[in-house]
Amino acid sequence: MKIAIGTTNKAKTEAVEVIARKYFEDSLFTHVKAASEVSDQPISNEETRLGAMNRAKNALILTDAELSFGLEGGVTEIDDEMYVCNWGALTVSDGTTFTAAGAQIILPKEIAQEIRTGGELGPIMEQYTKRRDIRQGAGAVGIFTQGLVSRQMMFEHIVSLLVGQYLFTFSQK
Repeated sequence: MKIAIGTTNKAKTEAVEVIARKYFEDSLFTHVKAASEVSDQPISNEETRLGAMNRAKNALILTDAELSFGLEGGVTEIDDEMYVCNWGALTVSDGTTFTAAGAQIILPKEIAQEIRTGGELGPIMEQYTKRRDIRQGAGAVGIFTQGLVSRQMMFEHIVSLLVGQYLFTFSQK
C-alpha cells in the first residue's frame, strides 16, 4: 500500500511507519512537506485539527498514495492554563478523512507566556532546554514527562486511533 506522510519530521514519520507497518503489508512510504495552511503555532484544538487535516489532504494531492497522514502539534487554553495538544488525520484516496487527538499536558507558565507573546513552542523549548531539534525527538511532552512519553509515542497513539477507525469503517463495506 502506498502511504503518504505530510511531513518530514522524524518523530511524526517514525510514528506513522511503526504503526502502519503492523496493519498494511508491503507499505511504501513517501514523506512530503505538505502545507498545514494554519499558523506556525496553532493556538487551539480547532486550528491544530485543521492543520492535521490539511496536511493529510495536501499529502494525498502531492502523491499517488492510497492513504495519507497529517499530524499537527499545537497548544490550547483551558481555564487560563496552556496545554500542549496534538491532532492527526488520515485521508483515504476516496476523500474519506478520519481525525483523532492525543495527549494534552499543561505547559509551565513561563513557556505559556512566551507563546502568548507570539513565540513558537519548538524554538522556545530549544532555548528552555539548551538542546536542538526537540520537535524531531522528545518534544515538549517528552521533556515535561521526564521521557516517559516521547513525541513519537504520543503520535503513535494518535496514528493507532486513526488506523483503527479506518479498519473499522472499511471492514464494514
